[in-house]
Amino acid sequence: MRLTALVSSLLLATTATAGGPSFGQAEKKYLEHVANRLKNHAAKVEAAPAVERDVAKVQEPKFLNANTTRFAVDGKNIPDVDFDVGESYAGTLPISQDPEEKSELFWWFFPSTNPAAKKEILIWLNGGPGCSSLEGFLQENGPFLWQYGTYKPVKNPWSWHTLTNVIWVEQPVGTGFSTGNVTATSEEDVAAQFMGFWKNFIDTFAMQGYKVYITGESYAGLYCPYIASAFLDANDKTYYDMSGLMIYDPVISWDEVAEQVPVVQFTEYWSGLFPFNDTFREHIKSVDAKCGYSDFVSQYLVYPPKGLQPSKLPGTDKTGTTRDECWGLFYEIFDAILLLNPCFNIYQVATTCPLLWDVLGFPGSMGYLPEGAKVYFDRDDVKKAVHAPENVKWSSCSEQNVFVGGRDRSEPSSFHALPHVIDATKNVIIGHGALDMVLIANGTLLGIQNMTWGGKLGFQNKPDQPFYVPYNTMSDLSTLAAGGVFGSMGSERGLTWVQIDMSGHMVPQYAPSAAYRQLEFLLGRVNCLNCTVPFTTDPDAPQSQQPLGEGTAPQSWSQSPGKTGKQHGGGRGRFVR
Repeated sequence: MRLTALVSSLLLATTATAGGPSFGQAEKKYLEHVANRLKNHAAKVEAAPAVERDVAKVQEPKFLNANTTRFAVDGKNIPDVDFDVGESYAGTLPISQDPEEKSELFWWFFPSTNPAAKKEILIWLNGGPGCSSLEGFLQENGPFLWQYGTYKPVKNPWSWHTLTNVIWVEQPVGTGFSTGNVTATSEEDVAAQFMGFWKNFIDTFAMQGYKVYITGESYAGLYCPYIASAFLDANDKTYYDMSGLMIYDPVISWDEVAEQVPVVQFTEYWSGLFPFNDTFREHIKSVDAKCGYSDFVSQYLVYPPKGLQPSKLPGTDKTGTTRDECWGLFYEIFDAILLLNPCFNIYQVATTCPLLWDVLGFPGSMGYLPEGAKVYFDRDDVKKAVHAPENVKWSSCSEQNVFVGGRDRSEPSSFHALPHVIDATKNVIIGHGALDMVLIANGTLLGIQNMTWGGKLGFQNKPDQPFYVPYNTMSDLSTLAAGGVFGSMGSERGLTWVQIDMSGHMVPQYAPSAAYRQLEFLLGRVNCLNCTVPFTTDPDAPQSQQPLGEGTAPQSWSQSPGKTGKQHGGGRGRFVR
């Protein structure tokens, strides 16, 4: 609904609810307040200078040549999308230069219309392992969005390609439309295969010498640092000019540190969203204490760190294996909240019923598709439009293992790969949604405080500066996004931490304006995240004139899954998008 139409309907509603001196006055005042807010917003949008930020600005194709023609996508004929999405290319390319190579990765590439995006390109990867980056494309940071429970796709003013050239890649082999035999046993293997694919892509599009930025979320907290580290080690700026890294709600440490250790404190902090009875609450506190989790957080989530965390994690036996009652704590809580909130979404814990259908069929929606609905990327017409293999059944997360034997044999990225990228680029951002429970922010902070980069261990100061998201005139009712102080941040020695209020696991989906500002920072378009500089694509939008104060995201909460067994290097059957 257009803003002007909604304002009119709300004003009519306020007239209809007018009555006696008290009856209906609360609702009337609310409707009047909403109508006035929307009226003011619409006026700001209409009065804003004509800044070009359409996701499909008409221009001559930038990358159409004899090698790319077969990948060109007709932007006017994307199924169910009733607008031109502009120039783009999609298809599959091999993971090596060997002419006999049969394994290929699927990708969708959108050139940018932004004049600042010259010789640079950004890679986006989703996690899993085995979850498709087309999820990020369609519901996070792509040119058009089809969010949970919504009627149809809409233009996305927060699309990352309005800032730079972006490619969404389905990897490793076995993910989404990517085809071939699964041979990866480690992140080193994944990185090597990606580098082979990347050289083919750069040669196809004649993009030699472009700066490369690598971004992703969740299990891509492994993918991205390892690929970035391999790019750096190649010492070849023609193909692998690694210039910056950004990862959201990432896997950077052991599963126990990311989930079990901080989970009880998480439920205490968000107690209104976890309204357990006293008996159960005392039970989980007792298990937490016996496993030593709250003590571990109190001892090691401090600034600066007191020292390296022990290799033997709390809650483990003499062999280093997590005890059953400690491993089960997270799942006890998960099962209990599902009884109270059967539509509970572990990716965004403020979600309640009804259960919204997801055109991607992602596990976060419990696989709910209404009768007659179809998973978007598994439709024949969509496959044809984007040059996808027609004989591949697409699913949001792979139904097969993407590592041989279902086990990734690499160590956590915070041990070596991630510090290497920070030290080499001095341009790494780790962002985390405050409402994510599949990977908990305090667990990520514990991983950071056990990581050495720039010659020091962890953050020396608590990252509690205000994270400011500019107010904007960029969105309509289908793409509204926040502005103002929206979390906490801190930067030290080339690493920036940002914790985002009211966001779940998929930050560009739940807080698109916050992710957009962080991307501007990564690309060097702005030099601060704690200042009131407007968006570069909305430069005249008025900003706050008030002191920002401290950051608002929870820090160090004080109220106190793979198929490879329960060693703290493996998980137990969890997809992290």
